Amino acid sequence: MPLGLYIAVPFCRTKCTYCNFASDVFSRAVFDNYIKRLRAEVEQSPENAGRLGAVLERSVDSIYFGGGTPTLLNVVQLEQVFVTIRQNFQLVKEAEITVECAPGTLCDEILEALIRSGVNRVSFGVQSFIDKEAASVGRLHKRQTVMDDIARLRAAGITNINVDLIAGLPHQTRESWQESLDQLISTGVPHASVYMLEVDEDSRLGRELIAGGQKYHAHFVPDEDLTADLYEVACDRLNVAGIVQYEISNFARLGFESKHNLKYWTRQPYLGFGVDAHSMFQTGEREAVRFSNSDSLERYLACEPSSATRVDSQMALEERLFLGLRLNRGIDLNDLSARFPEFFPQQRATIQELVHDGLLEQNGSNVRLTRRGRLLSNEVFERFICEPARNAEV
Repeated sequence: MPLGLYIAVPFCRTKCTYCNFASDVFSRAVFDNYIKRLRAEVEQSPENAGRLGAVLERSVDSIYFGGGTPTLLNVVQLEQVFVTIRQNFQLVKEAEITVECAPGTLCDEILEALIRSGVNRVSFGVQSFIDKEAASVGRLHKRQTVMDDIARLRAAGITNINVDLIAGLPHQTRESWQESLDQLISTGVPHASVYMLEVDEDSRLGRELIAGGQKYHAHFVPDEDLTADLYEVACDRLNVAGIVQYEISNFARLGFESKHNLKYWTRQPYLGFGVDAHSMFQTGEREAVRFSNSDSLERYLACEPSSATRVDSQMALEERLFLGLRLNRGIDLNDLSARFPEFFPQQRATIQELVHDGLLEQNGSNVRLTRRGRLLSNEVFERFICEPARNAEV
């Protein structure tokens, strides 16, 4: 089965207040060292896979450059990474190649480099089409910047475009959210991602909200109920517009679903490079190994070894349940029962409880999240996790 490759670029122009990723603002002097280390990691893939008991698949059908902001790299750095990938892997003819982009960072030279490198999909971190809302969380673009960048991409031949929005940003109202959705739909882009604001200790805005403070416009953040309502409004509006929900946070016109992200949710093999990048290899019919790089740029540059965990059959079943349920199409209970006969019976009781609670709905052997279940998906998924980690560190 072809691999998906993920390339992490942890560099930002500014650190958004809601961001809980391993990315930040760094001196450009660091960029060359990072690219050198990342290219070496790509070249060492066969040895790293062998150490974990897996055989490296060389065929690749998706590449995803995530961030941070990959388009902050210069032309030489970007092309060096693509050359190294092509020297070490075989891209299938119709490979999906995505690059995340902050509006306003897509200069002519970078756009030309993306085209030369075979990029055929771009994901814009817009978050809001309302300038005041975007600025309140540290975004540097204006609405017109987004519209201009989308037009330039289309003129260059890249029409597979995603736009991210976040429900629950400071100053957001029902009216302003409707305006953002209007703008998104009017662009005609074939893919959209809609997230609800995460409140946790890993972002500045999250910490301020937990503390009850007012920094970072925290006192203008909508409450949880309104944020959930905004998410549901987006689901309805996008579905009616033909940008149909296929995963909790993702919507697409027919044929434009993200091939790369589908690998995560269907447990297909993928290989990540760079800071905080994650990977998953199958090591047997049901078993797998997951491994990840350090989330510290300093430790990554110092070549700290990745940490790895064996995934046994019981954990594989749990993953199939909570990852498969992210998809609107849900999961097939007959298939899981056949694959995991020794473990599935204990999960069936949990499934029936969730159906009774209105969080799952069952149609024959198919089970999927209800509308309410999607809003409470984390609570649903936690119900499938049995006990503490049983998986041995590699």
